[in-house]
Amino acid sequence: MKAFIGVTDNDWFDFLSRLPGIDEVNFWQPGGTHLFKALEPTEPFLFKVHAPYHFIAGGGLFAHSTLLPLSLAWDAFKEKNGAATFQEMRLLIERRRRILSSSDYQIGCILLEQPFFFKREDWIPVPEDWSPNIVQGKTYDLTLGSGKRLWEQVQIRLHAGPRFPQGKEIGEERVRYGPPTIILPRLGQGSFRILVTGAYSRRCAVTQERTLPALEAGHIKPFSESGPHKVSNGILLRSDIHRLFDTGYVTITPDYRFEVSRRIKEDYENGKDYYALNGRSLHLPGHEEFKPTPEFITWHNEKKYLSP
Repeated sequence: MKAFIGVTDNDWFDFLSRLPGIDEVNFWQPGGTHLFKALEPTEPFLFKVHAPYHFIAGGGLFAHSTLLPLSLAWDAFKEKNGAATFQEMRLLIERRRRILSSSDYQIGCILLEQPFFFKREDWIPVPEDWSPNIVQGKTYDLTLGSGKRLWEQVQIRLHAGPRFPQGKEIGEERVRYGPPTIILPRLGQGSFRILVTGAYSRRCAVTQERTLPALEAGHIKPFSESGPHKVSNGILLRSDIHRLFDTGYVTITPDYRFEVSRRIKEDYENGKDYYALNGRSLHLPGHEEFKPTPEFITWHNEKKYLSP
């Protein structure tokens, strides 16, 4: 197993370490030109606070890397971006970019689940082979040498202090969630939204609309009904279709087709544009594991859909 030690903005760290009970964070990269590829999902990403400090101060489980417009990153994660407001986030990023801009520019986003933050007295000195010239970070093998010694120190602190969320060791999470290239760690709401958006190639599953502000990642079985934040329980829809889906006026069938209830016409004496889409095959994720799961489709068909 590997870990990545990422050089961390101290203001970002300080803000998030004071937020109670957060389940995810967006570790943003101001450049917005390259995807982060150093880790597989479920492998740990550790926070090395910025100079003049040279310590490991916390971390989280890597879930996904993507490039997002600044506004979408804020909309998905809000304060979990490490700032109290959108403007504060923009200023924090532009301090690192060394440029001020009014545009909705793109940033790199490293999505981390189940973050943990050590108390100051529990910070761990960086490994002996860490160079002060490292700008972004470094990957370590946690089974050998300095990486192994570091990991032992992380585990000691996770056991001694407030436990890792749900009392799990990071290693246990990796076993529980299986092959890292397919199965993701338990997602928060923001990560769920971004993962579903990416899985559907940023296109509405019904219309293939690609205007990003008009698209919404929805749950097939709602979170309020114990539906999980899993990509296979998600679908990307144009906002109007999403609202109809949530209220039961449309659904998807087990053979991945779009179905429109006659109740739209009965209730609103309209719906011509939606009926034109009835029976259309869905645009689905390329990975089989991310396609809507039959159990969630059945739940929506039986519990939510306003069938004729």
